[in-house]
Amino acid sequence: MDYYSNISFTVMTVIAFIAIAMFLYGMFTNIKKWSLGSTGYGLEPSNGSIIVFIKTLITQIRKEGHGQPFLTTFVLDILLQRRILRRSPLRWFMHITIFVGWMALFVFSLMMFAVEIIEMIGISLPHALHPEVLRDTMSLPNDVFSYILLVGIIIAIVRRLFISDVRENTIAYDSVFLGGLTIITITGFISDGIRNGGFWGFGIVDSTAPPAALFHVVISLLFCLAYIPYSKYMHMIAAPLALLANKGGE
Repeated sequence: MDYYSNISFTVMTVIAFIAIAMFLYGMFTNIKKWSLGSTGYGLEPSNGSIIVFIKTLITQIRKEGHGQPFLTTFVLDILLQRRILRRSPLRWFMHITIFVGWMALFVFSLMMFAVEIIEMIGISLPHALHPEVLRDTMSLPNDVFSYILLVGIIIAIVRRLFISDVRENTIAYDSVFLGGLTIITITGFISDGIRNGGFWGFGIVDSTAPPAALFHVVISLLFCLAYIPYSKYMHMIAAPLALLANKGGE
């Protein structure tokens, strides 16, 4: 918690729980909406029951006789995104770098938030898990996956600027998402650069590191978590569920 002022960390914690609540409520309303059309084989549409939707999804995933195995769908179609690869290797590389970078940084952020909360409530942690020690340990992996994400963002921007078909099919949602990711990634580099005195710090005094980190964390929580269920980018959750229910879908 030394990286933040007490006020900044309190603000961050409150916003984190607000973002989580907004995400869960958005997921609840989406799943309730989906459940209105849940049929399965031999089942009538539900009355909006989330339980019926979950049961129908599990039934479809476990049903034998069509499609490919669950593990094949999960690894090849969801994690490795082979359907996109078959259509366009460049588009696949863009998607996979954004996906891998985003997910890795999300997991790292959850880890840091968890140890900060554990320390705040007074539970003793091993030295290796002390927030400052863990933050230094995770510095290199954070940088690696941040640059992976940045590569994907640059490709996405270049495609929308210089490939006419992509540019003509770009809508406001695409621009908002790409702009948000760009801001989050750049502010992450800057806040870390200020703390470490690196290139991305641009010579800014290190006393601004806590507010810079707070700004980065807040917009990350609001954009990459709270915003998702209310936007087009709910497909990041809906598409994998559809693939699992359909056992692939070449």
